[in-house]
Amino acid sequence: MSDRTTTDGADVTDVTDVTDEAGTDGAGAGTAGLPVSGRQAVLRHGGYEAAVAGVGASLRVLRHEGRDLVRPFEADELRPVFSGALLAPWPNRVVDGRWTSEDGVEHQLALSEPDRGHALHGLLGWVEWTLAAADGSSATFVAETAPSDGYPYRVAVEATFELADDGLTTTVAATNVGAGRAPWGTGPHPYLVAGEGRVDDWTLRLPADRYLEVTDDRLAPLEVRDVTAREGFDFREPRRVGDLFVDHAFTGLVPDAGGATVVELTAPDGRGVRMTSGPELPWVQVHTADRPEPGLDRTGLAVEPMTCPPDALNSGTDLVVLDPGASHVSSWTIAAI
Repeated sequence: MSDRTTTDGADVTDVTDVTDEAGTDGAGAGTAGLPVSGRQAVLRHGGYEAAVAGVGASLRVLRHEGRDLVRPFEADELRPVFSGALLAPWPNRVVDGRWTSEDGVEHQLALSEPDRGHALHGLLGWVEWTLAAADGSSATFVAETAPSDGYPYRVAVEATFELADDGLTTTVAATNVGAGRAPWGTGPHPYLVAGEGRVDDWTLRLPADRYLEVTDDRLAPLEVRDVTAREGFDFREPRRVGDLFVDHAFTGLVPDAGGATVVELTAPDGRGVRMTSGPELPWVQVHTADRPEPGLDRTGLAVEPMTCPPDALNSGTDLVVLDPGASHVSSWTIAAI
């Protein structure tokens, strides 16, 4: 392999450097000999570079002029805490992993968050996605949900990552290729990095009027409240995060003149990172990444635009339901400030 390491973080490996036992390069190659995080697609445009890993279609690296915009991880590292993963066919939690479909059938999902007893972040986060296409500045990964007792639907998902002057845009297209009506939700899980320091040092602007209150122990949804109802949760005007703990979904998003939600995270020197999402993503989960591991603890701010809130398979709130043959498209962009 001809790995290249930038000055301040994880390795970047070109997709054509990943080879299976038969010597087949690039898209469509087998899995033998791949890094732990899967086949790597490397994108470059202007001052931007990105690396997307096949396991979970995870955004592994995003930099602008050598500065990290997301918390990176190594190609041969087991992805830490869903860093950069694409969440589908639901984002966030399904409480107790149980939900009832519109035909009255109760389903039980595997409890992938055992300490809280929930089904977390969908079914495709640990799947090796297929790299369907790649060039110098864009790549497309595809995967499909396999019908199961917990989610008896077949949904084909296509995720395209494209670098341009305005940053990295991810577009997710989901198509119901099965027979039944399939509930659907998605969103990304990047840990944004504003610059030097930690989450405590950075300033957040989040144009949200409301947030979803959750239980302290299991983060199970309770009710939607005004952001002024909880101290420190009003980020409609930029304010420093400080030592505030956040692991909540925000809504009532106020769009800019172009109809997009713009979240900004900046360091004391004024540089930072911007995340822009469309109206098809009316929720944003924010998490201050409070972790026991020193290298992960509050070293990036999770900002996750979502098509629906936590436990939407039960509440039905903003849940997309795909008829057979129907599709849903969502997109978001991460850019340097």
